Amino acid sequence: QAHLVESGGGLVQPGGSLTLSCTASGSGISTYTMGWYRQAPGKQRQLVADITTFGTPNYADSVKGRFTISRDSAENTVYLQMGSLKPEDTAIYLCYADVLDRNRARRTDEWGQGTQVTVSS
Repeated sequence: QAHLVESGGGLVQPGGSLTLSCTASGSGISTYTMGWYRQAPGKQRQLVADITTFGTPNYADSVKGRFTISRDSAENTVYLQMGSLKPEDTAIYLCYADVLDRNRARRTDEWGQGTQVTVSS
């Protein structure tokens, strides 16, 4: 069974930068699309960005030009470089991955626990 662990969240001033990372681990797993969602208090979870196995990225309009998603498929790791951060980017950022468990012959969506990003002066 896959286990996703995020890191890199924290407090940053407006205009600053942060990089999040997420690694999927587990015996016999491969990852397909990986990405990031975010959820702010009182708001619905929304897609921030995702990236296919072939490296094709997709971004929410609100982060285009400011965030960059990338991956290391050999390490089942996805990164989110966030720049020009705004207070409205404050949220819990959750990693997800479309995972194939070859041992169990199952393909599932897996989620991390989330990491807090706070943009404030």
